[in-house]
Amino acid sequence: MCKIPHFLLIYLLVFPGSAAMAQTLGGGNTYAFLKMPAGPQLTALGSANVSVLSGDISMSAHNPALLRKEMDRQMLASFIIFQGIRQLNGMVGFHSERLQTNFSGGIDHIHYGEGVQTDAAGNILGNFRANDYAIRLAFSRRYLGRWHYGATLKYVNSTYGMYSSQAVMADVGINYLDSGRMLQVGFVAKNMGLQLTSYAGQGEDLPFDLQMGITKRLLHAPLQFSLTAHRLHQFDILYRDTVFNIDNYGNAGKDGFADKLFRHLIFSVQGFVGERVELTLGYDFLRRAELGITRSANGMTGFSMGAGVSLKRMQVRYAGSAYQNGVSYHQFGLNLDLSGKK
Repeated sequence: MCKIPHFLLIYLLVFPGSAAMAQTLGGGNTYAFLKMPAGPQLTALGSANVSVLSGDISMSAHNPALLRKEMDRQMLASFIIFQGIRQLNGMVGFHSERLQTNFSGGIDHIHYGEGVQTDAAGNILGNFRANDYAIRLAFSRRYLGRWHYGATLKYVNSTYGMYSSQAVMADVGINYLDSGRMLQVGFVAKNMGLQLTSYAGQGEDLPFDLQMGITKRLLHAPLQFSLTAHRLHQFDILYRDTVFNIDNYGNAGKDGFADKLFRHLIFSVQGFVGERVELTLGYDFLRRAELGITRSANGMTGFSMGAGVSLKRMQVRYAGSAYQNGVSYHQFGLNLDLSGKK
């Protein structure tokens, strides 16, 4: 008889209630910065991936089940500077042999710069700052031979001038690894929780997301393919301004079943040059659909790419992601192995 893992059974029992607590099905939510990738590798993969196990601890920031023993005392630092906005991410991993458990801690911080604060009449009152940050604590364990499971607890703080908000959230993830067939499967339920305080006394929805992905490396070629599905709890996820479309293009921009289906998908491919160099290309169908300009050349909108070099005790990574023609951001990351085991 097939035995259901105890952690999976508990999750299935509690998940329906957890997911319904403070999640949105309409597309609008607060704390959108939590969707930003914690490291360059995830940016290159299309900004969402829950199945790639690569020795890069930043991947576990989006699926805690990808946290492994080999990441003991690995430290990550990555940053993005985009038109005055600064994003910083840091992580460190630990392994407890006695508990047979992996742990990690991390922080994500985005500073949006300073702006001029005015009243309703336009009188200047001074300057204000805007920033978001999240503090993460995670664990993962192995179950039987091929299963791994994990969870992340997050404290989130968001401040925009005189307005601020706090929340606590949790991610729960599962990973299946078949090293013989070079097959990886991941599933994660993200950002379940509650808002402790709201910006103006009215609660907002959290950025809940259900993601599932599969990664397959070819047996006789240095290539690895990934397919990730996101926002599985809601079928129609494309935002359209129908008034704008009618005024400018004469139609409301209606979409069929296939269009709505593909906008849940992110496709990526990785190529390996020897054992140390990794090249990645990703494509986000939703980003292309939302940010593409009708009746205009959209270039590389929706595409992302990156490269990584793995040395003895260090990984150096870079990624770039295109949002529109002439609008893209670049992310740099450094992973250091402080264990001294290599």
